[in-house]
Amino acid sequence: MTEHADLLITGGTIVDGTGTPGRPGTLAILDGRIRVLDPGAAVGVGPALPRAPRTIDATGKVVAPGFIDLHSHGGLMILADPRHEPKVRQGVTTELVGVDGNGFAPFSRREDLEAFVVLDSGLDGRPDLDYGWTSVGSYLARYDGTVSLNIATLVGNSQLRIATVGWDDGPVDAQAIDGMGSILRDGMAEGAFGLSSGLDYPPGAFATTDELAALTHVAGRSGGFYHSHVRYPLGDRYLDPFREAIEIGRRAGAPAHITHFYHRETHPGGPEPMLALIDEARRAGLDVTFDTYPSEWACTRLLTQLPLWIQAGGPTPLKERLADRAARDRIRAEFAARGASYASAAGWADVRLGAFRRPENLRWESRTVAEVMTETGRDALDVICDLLLAEDLGVSQVTSGPAAASLRQFVAHPVGMVGTDSTFLGEKPSPRTYGSFPRILGQFVRDEALLSLEEAIRKMTSAPAARLGLRDRGIIRDDAVADLVVFDPATVRSTATYDQPRNYPIGIDHVIVAGTPVIADGVHTGATPGRGLRRGLD
Repeated sequence: MTEHADLLITGGTIVDGTGTPGRPGTLAILDGRIRVLDPGAAVGVGPALPRAPRTIDATGKVVAPGFIDLHSHGGLMILADPRHEPKVRQGVTTELVGVDGNGFAPFSRREDLEAFVVLDSGLDGRPDLDYGWTSVGSYLARYDGTVSLNIATLVGNSQLRIATVGWDDGPVDAQAIDGMGSILRDGMAEGAFGLSSGLDYPPGAFATTDELAALTHVAGRSGGFYHSHVRYPLGDRYLDPFREAIEIGRRAGAPAHITHFYHRETHPGGPEPMLALIDEARRAGLDVTFDTYPSEWACTRLLTQLPLWIQAGGPTPLKERLADRAARDRIRAEFAARGASYASAAGWADVRLGAFRRPENLRWESRTVAEVMTETGRDALDVICDLLLAEDLGVSQVTSGPAAASLRQFVAHPVGMVGTDSTFLGEKPSPRTYGSFPRILGQFVRDEALLSLEEAIRKMTSAPAARLGLRDRGIIRDDAVADLVVFDPATVRSTATYDQPRNYPIGIDHVIVAGTPVIADGVHTGATPGRGLRRGLD
């Protein structure tokens, strides 16, 4: 045994991430790696403890691997705010970005990257950064030693389309798909973990099933997987969107992961047929997994309220259409044909707005579209279009999301993992950004006994690590990377709510990234030991 360590964690119950029962133990951290010691050493039985400049007394606490978030919109925001407290205070030590087809690398042309940031600014933000990277490698390098947790990235299919066929909904031939595959292959070689699609977000939403299957095959051959925000308007708008994602993985011979998988109140059936799709696919030998966020509130860019055709061509043509009365009339006609209306404020009370920058619009922060309609006398479409134009597209929205009655079935399913779908914009984002992991640990594990603590931690640690292919994270064992969280199982809980979503959780005392304390006694240390993770190397 080593005679010295950088840090000792004594007295706690080790829940190692594998799903096996917790056990007493002591951990020594040296050079960012874990050494599991004889539990008797801390009480004078067996070999003596190594010397260390700091010891964390975890008596009465759980020591677990750091949590891995399989869906985050923090890829830009963490560069502007490296402490990233909404996430590290939850115990998150690694998060996956580049989700929903909306990655920020690779972009060979800076003007395309900056235009895409504008288009996506209501979801991933538009912080004041030097957008000088071009490749996955140069993008990941921005995180090395500059942020408080680790970042893994996917390559978004929007980036591949922009580079080869542009921003429009145009035909894609074999040559274009080969070109996209080549860019994806290079991105995978530089450390990306797979391909993402966001089939509600142009231009990636214009991709066909065949196109996505061909690209997923490339990702799979490179050791990656397909991570899909599905095409929600497809077919029956219930099971068909998820069938497409599973079919893409089947055709590609690659793993398929359905992100933010949940049942909506508007679905024509219950959650059981949705989860049966996953079970049936796995019984057929397909590698299909999913993540869920444990919140009833969704959040995305306000642009999703508008049809795909108006968003084609990139931000400049989009803004021209937003200002065009004929385009607005066409949208109204399409909406009316579905039996809906932009005129009734009651139908828009569920859409809360945020992330305003212009002084004249700050009064609308955290107000609903219905409230703006009432105070201005405009219908919902004019409100949406006018605000998007005034804010250069950068408006976010919070709406109802997972049905509360069925949420627990997704959280408890053995194949499911956790993806917060965290957004960081506006005064009142979805509470999932600040409270997803502690809500599971406090409400669903402790208070409701929905699943065991060991199973919940497995779904937060070793399961997502395996999905990503991370070899030395998500588990407590000798020589694993010392990404760790220490929490009190009796008090841990989320305090984030719809009305107060930026409340930090309680009961999470220590968070350690690569052996360096980032949260100590509930306070951020200012340390930035995180890095960009590279597939095949981490």
